[in-house]
Amino acid sequence: MQREIPLKRIRNIGIMAHIDAGKTTVSERILFYSGKTHKIGEVHDGAAIMDWMDQEQERGITITSAATTTSWRDHQITLIDTPGHVDFTAEVERSLRVLDGAVALFCAVGGVQPQSEQVWRQSEKYSVPKVAFVNKMDRTGADFFAVVGAIQNTLGANAVPVVVPIGSEEKFAGVIDLITMRAVYYNEKDMGVTFHEEDIPADMMEMAVTWRANLVEKCAEQDDDLLEKFLETGDLSETEIRAIIRKATNDRRVIPVYCGSAFKNKGVQRLLDGIVDFLPSPEDIPPIIQAHGDGDTVLAPNDDAIFSAMAFKIVADKHMGKLVFMRIYSGSVDSGTAVYNSTQDRTQRIGRILRMHSNRQQPIDSAGCGDIVAVVGLSQTRTGDTICMREHPVMLDSIEFPAPVMSISIAPATRQDNDKMGEALHALSEEDPTFLVSFDDETSETIIAGMGELHLEVLVERLKREFGVVGEVGRPEVAYRETATVALEGQYKHAKQSGGRGQYGHVHLRLEPQEPGRGFSFENEVKGGNIPSEYITAVEKGVIKAMEKGPFAGYPVVDMKVTVFDGSSHDVDSSEFAFTEAARVCFRNLFLQAQPELLEPIMSVEVTAPEEYMGSVTGSVCQRRGRIESMREMPGVRAVEGRVPLSEMFGYSNAIRTVTQGRGNFTMHFERYEAVPFSIAEEIIKKRRADDKIR
Repeated sequence: MQREIPLKRIRNIGIMAHIDAGKTTVSERILFYSGKTHKIGEVHDGAAIMDWMDQEQERGITITSAATTTSWRDHQITLIDTPGHVDFTAEVERSLRVLDGAVALFCAVGGVQPQSEQVWRQSEKYSVPKVAFVNKMDRTGADFFAVVGAIQNTLGANAVPVVVPIGSEEKFAGVIDLITMRAVYYNEKDMGVTFHEEDIPADMMEMAVTWRANLVEKCAEQDDDLLEKFLETGDLSETEIRAIIRKATNDRRVIPVYCGSAFKNKGVQRLLDGIVDFLPSPEDIPPIIQAHGDGDTVLAPNDDAIFSAMAFKIVADKHMGKLVFMRIYSGSVDSGTAVYNSTQDRTQRIGRILRMHSNRQQPIDSAGCGDIVAVVGLSQTRTGDTICMREHPVMLDSIEFPAPVMSISIAPATRQDNDKMGEALHALSEEDPTFLVSFDDETSETIIAGMGELHLEVLVERLKREFGVVGEVGRPEVAYRETATVALEGQYKHAKQSGGRGQYGHVHLRLEPQEPGRGFSFENEVKGGNIPSEYITAVEKGVIKAMEKGPFAGYPVVDMKVTVFDGSSHDVDSSEFAFTEAARVCFRNLFLQAQPELLEPIMSVEVTAPEEYMGSVTGSVCQRRGRIESMREMPGVRAVEGRVPLSEMFGYSNAIRTVTQGRGNFTMHFERYEAVPFSIAEEIIKKRRADDKIR
């Protein structure tokens, strides 16, 4: 393919942050200043281009990650605006998996907030280089240097300011560029489109010199030759500073920090410069090496290499059908090409290739390495699938998503909705890997599971608006789990004879609890062929079957190691079914003797409210079986951090508004599973069994 823009001038970036830090506002300014749009869309007016869904505009939050492509200084920038609300964490996860760099956004007042830490950890998992932008410098209580300190201390990052603010709060006027040592002021009359540079004000020169010295010292630490020059001369040139910051940022040893106020149109152009100057291009990312029997396949980041891409997002478009968003890691592809889905072992044809601008599409003939595009025609593709060529099959690491923590039942309101609901739920579950749909045979109910109340509320509303299906929703259910607490060994013999061939399976199992989060593992220690090898898989299958609906309370069993170490078989009567059944019953019997306990999801909760409501806030947390972990002061408010069981958090948004007269708010995210207190576990199990009897 013929490239208009060289690969080294392409940037694929995402904006990530805590909810309400200003991600979408920054995205809108980037589009405006880069000439992609001619009018700024404001979130509070419901007019933000990147928040195109009706619910995003009504709620003033980002629900789905939107992609767009713009340009700055002859560089092509593909930008993904990700949600900040924890219920939509899958959008952040899949975006960070395919991006080359990210802008970590922080509120100048709130600093490093709980969801800031969450998305930071997600970005570190995928080794994503970052620049930071401290937003809302015009807000009361804004403190740039406190936020830089929090990034260093809380996140353990080597945050290095490359600009410092001129003033703060209502006196925030611009920034000092520490690389050029010039003061930058933005023209308020044209919404910051034009700006001018001046000498640094005399009363700020000492502070600027101090932070310039910090920048130069941090740069010198990254390179032995530069360190020698710095020790001799005490300074480095602009070119040397930019080059070493770029290398150190790409190696994730430095986080360049910018600041500004997106809403007041100040500082965003310098951030764009930082994206172009310091974040990596696709060719800066190390090549992916695929090991296989014949040797290694190198997926080099260029258009001439073997084609490989990852499908990271699915969207059901009412006009175009199923849109598959994919990131191309190597090679290129044309519309009309037959491609191979190595994950699904299917060959399909790409009908059209589209470059996306939020929910609008621009058809293109071909796409190459580093491009993030949507394609039409891959109807059998799912999130995380690898797309390649059949003659050069490769398999990229897929995307890991958290398990849903809340479920509700849903039923069609009318008979007419019945047929449409199945198709609509299937379409939504294809889009969102954290939205699971299942059918409970015992209750004859359709169960939908997601990441929280807001997540499920939004999906039910989408059913109505996008698919015309009205659903009647049951009460929320918490995703409890169960586990054993002591190790135990035992045996079970499944032997039945009813004329003709009988059933015989005999197993000895050892159950051992594992550390929380370790999941399930199965080991075979059978010696001497006491259980023929062809039946070992059946034993594991029986154990897994028993764990799906635990013997203790009927919830899935987690964090168990099961070992089959002995048994016996019969030449005629043994079968896969017999060993599956023997393992299932053996596991159930042993598990009930292994001091089982019920586990519940524990959420990390942060509540912010004015000082005068602190008593009511801490009381509301403790009433919900919560533990207060810490309290900290913030400008004008105090923040309470605690751990609270998810089952106690239903309806908390209304409760916190009531006790703080509408002036408090909270955020929460899943932390871990913990044992339910015995008295409460008894009630949960009793209720579960009563429900089972009614069914």
